Amino acid sequence: MAVFEYTAKDQAGSEFEGTYSDIDNVATLRRELDKSGYVLVKAHREKSQTTKSGRINRSEVVTFAYKFAGMYSAGLSILKCLETLEQQSENQAFSKVIADIRQDIEAGSSLESAFGKYRNIFSDFFLGMVEAGESGGKLAEALEMSAVYLEKQMELRRKIKSAFAYPVVVGITCLIVVVCLLIFVVPVFEKLYKQMNIPLPGPTKTLVVLSSLLQEGWWVVLIVISTAVIALHWLLKNQDFKAKWDDFKLNMPVFGKLNRMVVVSAFMRTFAMLASVGVSLTKALNVASTVAHNHKLTEITEELQQEIEAGNPVSGSLKNYDIFPPMIVQLAFSGEEAGELPEMLNKGVDFLDKDIERVINALIVKLEPTLTLIMGVIVGFLLLGVYLPMYDYIRYLE
Repeated sequence: MAVFEYTAKDQAGSEFEGTYSDIDNVATLRRELDKSGYVLVKAHREKSQTTKSGRINRSEVVTFAYKFAGMYSAGLSILKCLETLEQQSENQAFSKVIADIRQDIEAGSSLESAFGKYRNIFSDFFLGMVEAGESGGKLAEALEMSAVYLEKQMELRRKIKSAFAYPVVVGITCLIVVVCLLIFVVPVFEKLYKQMNIPLPGPTKTLVVLSSLLQEGWWVVLIVISTAVIALHWLLKNQDFKAKWDDFKLNMPVFGKLNRMVVVSAFMRTFAMLASVGVSLTKALNVASTVAHNHKLTEITEELQQEIEAGNPVSGSLKNYDIFPPMIVQLAFSGEEAGELPEMLNKGVDFLDKDIERVINALIVKLEPTLTLIMGVIVGFLLLGVYLPMYDYIRYLE
């Protein structure tokens, strides 16, 4: 995916500049801006900037949002807040980004336009909250809610990564051990078996072939892996394939339920928080769809927007799609009746995040014995291939 710098016009005809990431071409950029009510004037691919001088972590953006909200609510001006945060930042790359944003605001740019140049750092959700907070006079509240949201998303990602760290480490360790055995151990036994002049059984022949492939044809393996990676990268740029891949992730065996819950969590929390600071429901849905980053949710979002614009309630519209849990639908219904839709949806997402954690733990419980069984089969096959000829030789001597 590329990063594009662009100039666009808003509904009032005023031009502004910005940066958009995770898109393939100008046509996609034009469609994304059109969804937000903007008209693209010109655009060009941006060369890498901040990534050259250092990496900006998500935790730094969360800390920035919390501090920005705290200082602004205490009465400091936006420029003074940014100047202080620029000086406090220990990451030189992030400090330069804040400095550039401050300079743009000093030159008369809006907050949304200034931060929009670094959409790949601050995310569509953050920009939507800033725009809503700035226009609605709730900037401090919007910034704090953004920090809370980003922190929750970061915590959810951390839990998922830590939960699946064990299976990944076990799998990588197993792969390394097998490769080392094939490269260093199997050739020794192969020479021994040749000296013994006995026919090799099937498992041993398989190990010998794999060992020879890794030693003499490693470049073939490297080419195959590289080609597969390049092909996958190319396929994921194809919108039709990406749509099918996103649909598969939501319905795949074992992990499909977890993927659906994670996508819905990001979608609904973004929608709820944007709606709580005054963003229109249709625009909040549009940003939520972008944050969820799933083609299926994008299709559903377009239909939801049409239904809401036609005057249908949110809960009734959500009920038409199986991807949304009944709990979310029911809380949306209660929230609409009480006039507290964003608050009730946020509570629903909190419950959903707890369910995600329980599903992850349940998956790990099932994965551990499965991994043990797979490793046992692999080790058993290796031992069988290495020692079976010895038993045949001993039986021959007898």
